[in-house]
Amino acid sequence: MVVSHRTVRTEQADLRLSQSSGSGLPIVLIHGSGSSRAVFARQFDSPLAAAHRLIAFDLPGHGESSDARDPANAYTVAGLAQSAAQLLDIMGIDRAVVFGWSLGGHVAIELASFHRAVAGLMLTGAPPVSKGPFGMLRGFHAHWDMLLASKKTYSERDAERFETLCFGDTADPSFRQVILRTDGRLRAAVTRGMFTGKGADQKQVVEQAAFPVAIVNGENDPFVRLGYFETLAYGSLWEHCHVISGAGHAPFWEHPDLFNPLLVRFVDSVVMHGVDETMLARRRTKIG
Repeated sequence: MVVSHRTVRTEQADLRLSQSSGSGLPIVLIHGSGSSRAVFARQFDSPLAAAHRLIAFDLPGHGESSDARDPANAYTVAGLAQSAAQLLDIMGIDRAVVFGWSLGGHVAIELASFHRAVAGLMLTGAPPVSKGPFGMLRGFHAHWDMLLASKKTYSERDAERFETLCFGDTADPSFRQVILRTDGRLRAAVTRGMFTGKGADQKQVVEQAAFPVAIVNGENDPFVRLGYFETLAYGSLWEHCHVISGAGHAPFWEHPDLFNPLLVRFVDSVVMHGVDETMLARRRTKIG
């Protein structure tokens, strides 16, 4: 199994990505605010990368990607989803499972609202909330630490606190610098956009999804209200809302031994869902 790296130029930013040489259904991994594709190292170091084409990229303003050329439009959930969509189109990906973590989960939901390539959606630390402030308050805990999500300029102390909130005491030594590298204009713009209700109604997207939707959260996530996920009227929820014991905001990093098998099972179910849909379409064609 080989992991390759390249930079793809999109309208808003030059996106740095990594992909594995696996031949199975592509799995697109979208990281959270203040992070980078490096957070998925424990998926790339697993059998997943040999079985499937893992694709992880740095969002605009993050990691090794460039800052946005037009921050006002690019640094919204909708703008980030458009960049992701362009990346998929350039790479010729017409069907994939998309896993989104935290901000990346909201980007993934937005992407799923308009891009046909999304065959399955897995979310971690990203409650699908209705538009506006009341939706946000239902899905997220309201406490002072949440202000870090919208703070434009981070001090070293801010970066340390945000790192702890995201990873507990499990962070890689490189994560602090990745947090400090992030374009702070994005944090303020994304939070403002979610509170003002721009973009798709994420609750509706998830509830009305025709493709399988998986929910996997950490038991001790400091940001999200786990009970909120149980209130949604899912149309195609995979199994049930999974909670990984002892994990925080990033269970795929903290407990890959528990998370990765869930992702494998989910991808297998998406593949079978696609087979079933194809067979049903053929039957309809014959009947017609």
